Amino acid sequence: MTEVAFHFNAPDKLAYVCRLARKAMRQDVCVAITGSGQDLQRLDRMLWAMGPTDFVAHCLDDADEQMRQASAVLLVSDPRTCGRHDVLVNVGDAVPQGFEQYAKLVEVVSQSDQADRGRARERWRHYAAQGFTIVRHDLVLREGV
Repeated sequence: MTEVAFHFNAPDKLAYVCRLARKAMRQDVCVAITGSGQDLQRLDRMLWAMGPTDFVAHCLDDADEQMRQASAVLLVSDPRTCGRHDVLVNVGDAVPQGFEQYAKLVEVVSQSDQADRGRARERWRHYAAQGFTIVRHDLVLREGV
């Protein structure tokens, strides 16, 4: 069964996802990131703008198959199209279709955007109703350690 984790209180969701992708790549874990087209485009630019020692090999889902295979991180609008199923990171508003194919699903929730927090609560209820055990990661508590 897919492990579902909520990482909440992210001061900047997309910056946090960039750091999460860098960490996963360094651990040789393949990551698919899903969300709105606008968020995926912003993430693409942010991942390219990371420092030279922080490069994260990534591509958008419209890349050719060779590029997709060479990239540790895929930015996908439909996570069902991803051939590798290690970790799925959701920055979108809805429960991502096909998340059950992944070993782990990470939901990233804003610290200050109340609408985002409300939608995350709805997703939490959905996963709980489906019988998934949910792991909580409060990023404010982690930052203070």
